[in-house]
Amino acid sequence: MKRRRFVQSLLAAPAVAPSAGQAPPPVTAQPNTPARQTPQQPQEIGQLAVTQPDLVAETGQRFFTGDQFGALEKLAAVLVPPLKGKPGALDAHAPEFLDFLIGVSPAERQSLYRNGLEELNRAAQQQFHTTFHALEAAQADAIIRPLLVARYWSQEMPEDPMKNFMAQVHDDLRTATTNSREWAGEASQAPAEGRPRRFTRGRGLYWRPIDPVVRG
Repeated sequence: MKRRRFVQSLLAAPAVAPSAGQAPPPVTAQPNTPARQTPQQPQEIGQLAVTQPDLVAETGQRFFTGDQFGALEKLAAVLVPPLKGKPGALDAHAPEFLDFLIGVSPAERQSLYRNGLEELNRAAQQQFHTTFHALEAAQADAIIRPLLVARYWSQEMPEDPMKNFMAQVHDDLRTATTNSREWAGEASQAPAEGRPRRFTRGRGLYWRPIDPVVRG
């Protein structure tokens, strides 16, 4: 109770007593709101039309060297050629896609691809004195055929590094081709006999569903 009265007395007393004969300064009412400011309207930001990059330009080579990418293109032409009206790996730009995919893959997979492509170029130089990309179809077949092995399970990879690489790149080229925009466009126009109808379900969508129930 005494503390409350003490505080009340402090509030009632003036902070500084005016000197004798001097009038107290006038009290100016201060506004309780901030000073008014003229609102500034934000400048309009222009809207740019967005276009998918792969619709207007081809993907540039980034990860593989020139000779490595050339060997990958040769593999694409030999392993997944156009067949019965279906686009091949080169038509579907599968090498360009794999160049991007391997570039963001784990180091182990990058080494598998680089070493495999380098070995193909080395074999081409030893046998035909040129790069793998410059080989004729029969010459490329002579190098590739001994490296192709039958697999009872798609997940079972050969232990030999080069045979492992050939199995992996063959699977990747085929997968990249059948999941490309070119393959979907060809399928929607003239579906081949025996091809699942659900593959062409929805126009403009060319990636297969991830649902394991769906069988491609």
